[in-house]
Amino acid sequence: MLLLLISLVQIFRILMRMNVRLLFVLLFLGFGAIFYIGASTSPIIVFVFSVCIISFLLSIYLTKWVLAKDEGPPEMGQISDAIRDGAEGFFKTQYGTISKMALLLAFVIFGIYMFRSTTPQQESSGLGRLTSASITVFSFLLGAVCSGMAGYVGMWVSVRANVRVSSAARRSAREALQIAVRAGGFSALVVVGMAVIGVAILYATFYVWLGVDSPGSMKVTDCRHSSPPLPAGRRSSPPRRSPPRRSSSPSPPRRSSLAASPPRRSSLVAASSSRSSPSPSPPLPAVPLLLVGYGFGASFVALFAQLGGGIYTKAADVGADLVGKVEQGIPEDDPRNPAVIADLVGDNVGDCAARGADLFESIAAEIISAMILGGSMAQRCKIEDPSGFILFPLVIHSFDLIVSSVGIFSIRGTRDPGVISVMEDPMTILQKGYSITIILAVVTFGLSTRWMLYTEQAPSAWLNFALCGLVGIMTAYSFVWITQYYTDYKHEPVRKLALSSSTGHGTNIIAGISLGLESTALPVLVISVSIISAFWLGQTSGLVDGDGNPTGGLFGTAVATMGMLSTAAYVLTMDMFGPIADNAGGIVEMSRQPESVREITDVLDAAGNTTKATTKGFAIGSAALASFLLFSAYMDEVAAFAHSPFTQVDIAIPEVFVGGLLGSMLIFLFSAWACAAVGRTAQEVVNEVRRQFIERPGIMDYKDKPDYGRCVAIVASASLKEMIKPGALAVISPIFIGILFRILGYYTGHPLLGAKVVAAMLMFATVSGILMALFLNTAGGAWDNAKKYIETGALGGKGSDSHKAAITGDTVGDPFKDTAGPSLHVLIKMLATITLVMAPVFL
Repeated sequence: MLLLLISLVQIFRILMRMNVRLLFVLLFLGFGAIFYIGASTSPIIVFVFSVCIISFLLSIYLTKWVLAKDEGPPEMGQISDAIRDGAEGFFKTQYGTISKMALLLAFVIFGIYMFRSTTPQQESSGLGRLTSASITVFSFLLGAVCSGMAGYVGMWVSVRANVRVSSAARRSAREALQIAVRAGGFSALVVVGMAVIGVAILYATFYVWLGVDSPGSMKVTDCRHSSPPLPAGRRSSPPRRSPPRRSSSPSPPRRSSLAASPPRRSSLVAASSSRSSPSPSPPLPAVPLLLVGYGFGASFVALFAQLGGGIYTKAADVGADLVGKVEQGIPEDDPRNPAVIADLVGDNVGDCAARGADLFESIAAEIISAMILGGSMAQRCKIEDPSGFILFPLVIHSFDLIVSSVGIFSIRGTRDPGVISVMEDPMTILQKGYSITIILAVVTFGLSTRWMLYTEQAPSAWLNFALCGLVGIMTAYSFVWITQYYTDYKHEPVRKLALSSSTGHGTNIIAGISLGLESTALPVLVISVSIISAFWLGQTSGLVDGDGNPTGGLFGTAVATMGMLSTAAYVLTMDMFGPIADNAGGIVEMSRQPESVREITDVLDAAGNTTKATTKGFAIGSAALASFLLFSAYMDEVAAFAHSPFTQVDIAIPEVFVGGLLGSMLIFLFSAWACAAVGRTAQEVVNEVRRQFIERPGIMDYKDKPDYGRCVAIVASASLKEMIKPGALAVISPIFIGILFRILGYYTGHPLLGAKVVAAMLMFATVSGILMALFLNTAGGAWDNAKKYIETGALGGKGSDSHKAAITGDTVGDPFKDTAGPSLHVLIKMLATITLVMAPVFL
């Protein structure tokens, strides 16, 4: 897989250097074959392919535009080259390690699916064990490679745009802002476009290859395949009663049922509570299920990319700040600091590469789960053509590329030079672009629901689903606003945090922790309202199954998740803007540019801190909704394999309650190990920086040059070693717990005990992970911007006691917001996908 990834990277580099006309010819020929497959599937797939290709061409234009800008004086170019070499070297080594682990896991998955049971329907459709296992492993590896490519694209643009932003800051603040935004826009369009076209190509390929909907073959919503996460294959068993309100578990009466015990919500937790056919449960859509391995591969790579990159960037940052700022009293990113290059490299591998992989897997997982739920609902409602419900997520994210492109290009340059801190607020400019994107997203979402989800069986259902999308869009905007309120120094919380620094280091830490804890309240309320609202709108859409039971609630929640991610490309643009601006400030400081230039990059950097925190809030909100959907999918899969209903998880059963405790413990232990990894690596950096200052006293007088490479080597080696332990914990824990309690259940006469314990673990881990990630992300961002606020001259400014206390808070918050917090986004989704993949092992 590493060779494949390296080959793709080399192809990407060649394409970026190629003549534009020749590139267009090659793209035309390559995508011609893709269009042929798409045309054989559905006109909707052709539309999706067309939008994605246009977005790729647009991203090429943005790249050419950014690279056409000058790199400034030679000293800026030298610093940029050092950052680029360090980032690309670490990326190659890190993804080599991840590739080996991914290949090992692929063999494990293949073995599991070769030895698990299959249904006669699967065999008759040609989807035997070997075919099923091969498709799953291929999708897994392709998702892993594409996730790696998404990370590389994020890093590739950032290490080239940073010096151009630095150079532009010497002329115009607005030009520097525009370059940073367009560079981030290139990465965002490629990442989102890859996620969409990757799923679309796989769907179309399997559709054509399996001969879906041809006479005598499987249907698009047939139940003849059990793919890893959400098997559709269900063996025939004696008819069972299907009252929507009855308990599905042989366990004791419902004393404290956690999941879908109320009658109204039986279809929310598992879409198997009411059936119209004589089979035990309605089948899930087969073709979308073949894609779930793709999402799992993307999640696996994203988790280790985020862990490794986060440990790298924050260990270097903490080490540089503690010795450079606090002990030596030199400015941030000062060229005399031996750890400064490692810090700047970390911005690219931690914030850009890791976030690209993170958003890629988020979008891929959301698209696939929504396609599955849409097809499942369409079949239960006996809708003749289910393609609209299945392909709806692809259309929504295609429009995301369009509306986000408009938002990106709405941020224009100006000929009037000036200091941005005086004349313009970068957050105001970025918010204007986001507002334009939001308005267009609302319009396109309404049009898409009318186009794709209109059905004669419920003529007004599309309107209800459009309102579900509006709920999701409002949720996204609320998350952006809440995060900005708690992390931007223009608002009261961060200013209070900065004020606490005036009384010492301890009060700063106390205030930061309390701010982070408080910041979890509003997002949880928003998520709660959005889930209930979207479910209610879907449930009252008028779509019913054969027994007359409302069946659109869960799909309504899926549509709300799509709405929340319908502006993902612009949000990712704002996120990429942050590390690019941060790197630009470092290059300006290291090349010893005038103070006026540094003032511009400082304000851009402060805005970047807020946009990064905003994206993390956005990511955890979408992860919460997506995990809710994935949990219901797990319940359905267990029911399929067990040949018995599985709609509840009763936490009054001691073993199930213990499973929930273990899930919560996993979140805290994972976070602890991630933060501890940063701490241990930072100690090595601190010792190395101190050693260089002692052994080379000429560094402080610019008479001797620091050994930057030594610090780069320390953090690169340590981060690769430290990422294994927490990552392995996340992968192994659910499998071990499920198998352990399956054995216990076998000897105690509870055949579904393993699946129930894993379900409780998944629920508790999701809830705990959401709250922990909100706390870590917001507290870390607030500490960082409290320091930035003091550095503007408030409360004594740079070098004051307040500033030193704020630096302490910032160093505490660094592993919070850039290592443990973002890794939890991926962790809670990966727990859901890995339990889906391994569900047969728990039975």
